[in-house]
Amino acid sequence: MFIALLRFGKNKAEAPKFMSNHNAWIKRGFDDGVFILIGSLQPNQGGSVIAHNISREDFETRVNEDPFVINEVVDVEILEINPGKAVDRLGFLISSGE
Repeated sequence: MFIALLRFGKNKAEAPKFMSNHNAWIKRGFDDGVFILIGSLQPNQGGSVIAHNISREDFETRVNEDPFVINEVVDVEILEINPGKAVDRLGFLISSGE
């Protein structure tokens, strides 16, 4: 399981220009069953993605395809988590092996 922190970078002001393509990238992540949560970093620091069921290499490739990353709207930090315990409704994260 991975968390990508997408903190605003040097081209933050250009975010509106790439928002439509960024949203399409997010939709594709959900449609592919990889993204399980997207959210904003507060206050106004960027965004985050929680993903599972994907290898680190494939996740890094996917993150690097985000138009915000390509155009340096955000800087990325990827954290890898090996889930060990979860509430029942999130048990699928334990068995995923990611």
